[in-house]
Amino acid sequence: MCLTRADRTSILQTIQGMEPILTRASDTVYKGVLILGLIVVTAVVTWRVLLVFQDAPPSATEPFDSMEGEEATTIAVFESAAPSVVNITSIAVRRNAYTMRLSEIPQGSGSGFVWDNKGHIVTNYHVLQNAQEALVTLADQTTYRAKVVGQAPHKDLAVLRLDGEVSSLKPIPVGRSEGLRVGQAVYAIGNPFGLDHTLTTGVISGLNREIESVTKRPIQGVVQTDAAINPGNSGGPLLDRRGRLIGVNTQILSPSGAYAGVGFAVPADTVNRIVPQLIQYGEPLRPGLGIKLLPDGVVQRRNLQGVLFWSVLPGSAASEAGLQPSGRDVFGRFVAGDRIVGIESADIATSSDLFRALENHKVGESVRVTVVRKRKKQVIRVTLQRL
Repeated sequence: MCLTRADRTSILQTIQGMEPILTRASDTVYKGVLILGLIVVTAVVTWRVLLVFQDAPPSATEPFDSMEGEEATTIAVFESAAPSVVNITSIAVRRNAYTMRLSEIPQGSGSGFVWDNKGHIVTNYHVLQNAQEALVTLADQTTYRAKVVGQAPHKDLAVLRLDGEVSSLKPIPVGRSEGLRVGQAVYAIGNPFGLDHTLTTGVISGLNREIESVTKRPIQGVVQTDAAINPGNSGGPLLDRRGRLIGVNTQILSPSGAYAGVGFAVPADTVNRIVPQLIQYGEPLRPGLGIKLLPDGVVQRRNLQGVLFWSVLPGSAASEAGLQPSGRDVFGRFVAGDRIVGIESADIATSSDLFRALENHKVGESVRVTVVRKRKKQVIRVTLQRL
């Protein structure tokens, strides 16, 4: 059969009209195959995953053993003492020069511990320096306002009292620093870098160290430890194996200002002597002579040893004993008075020696004071007064 030209043209037009329909049908088939393939792949992967979990059960666990030895001791010390340790944020009150309104300004933070059931908290003086009050956060995370009731800058100790009645207080047991031995295990609890109730452990590295307080006075009998003490630990307790207070963490020796393995704590015997005085009187009962000292350099420039004083306070112990101060003559030349070179059996070469010697005595005690007067030694009895 022979197709005419018109027939061929008609067939071609018909095929061209069906092309979109065929294209759509092809796309539908392709999409259907793709979806079917995805379903098959998903089913296979799911099946494989289920097989893996069936073949890899969790590992068997060991039962938790009870703690023994040193580990058990450490845990017991922390769990016993931690409720007594607090976090302290010191606050200074300032008046705005323009509005005359009072505002509270945080000064710093540190650690402390509960002293008694009356709400007294012991910490370092430098934690509260220049502060009028503080915020104290207890172990149960409750926070109370507290006021400063007593400070001993020369010993870097201070006492706060919580506002209001607090029933959940747990005073820390107080031990002795006398009789401590190098190598003895110790535990420090505090809030270094704001991390509350952090425990560090170590040993007593040295005894009878001497450090300088913020007032430049010496603190004697200090306990040295390698237990990590960092900023924020100040004012926290240093404890023995029975959880008893043997010192108050106060300073570190470090070029960088962070832990370097040498920390110091004010000894517990000093704390136990000073804190009751701070609670009762607001300040320590420091024995003294009632004199105003001259700088050590004045004596040292004359190649001498001892302590000179510029004035004697009226009615003081030194005045009653007849001690003679230094002064100037009618021509304005310096005239040395009595130079204190000894108290009882202690030799006095500098003002620090004098402070150390006086700390070994009490207010009202009569002591033998050795002075050099006009190049001759004399021993004078002085009844120490409260400064």
